[in-house]
Amino acid sequence: MPSGDELWTFRVVVPRTGPPVQARATVDALDCSVWSGRCRRTVATWRAGDLVEVSGAVRRRFFNTGGAVVSRVEVEVAAAKLIRRRPSA
Repeated sequence: MPSGDELWTFRVVVPRTGPPVQARATVDALDCSVWSGRCRRTVATWRAGDLVEVSGAVRRRFFNTGGAVVSRVEVEVAAAKLIRRRPSA
């Protein structure tokens, strides 16, 4: 950022529970943003397939693109932790 602050973004993919509904997604993808140094250091150790926990505020952001106003929902992460590493293949 121009201020020198760092912003990290990542996506957490969560399987949906219950029986799948025809032609519906079986996972939800949650975009996350991290501002704090402590959370960034934690997230930096994660690997694809790890079981993780994030908590924070759900934010809806609005911005202009191509002459239209669009929105995006993300989790502004306040705390993050690794629950379990992905099993080695």
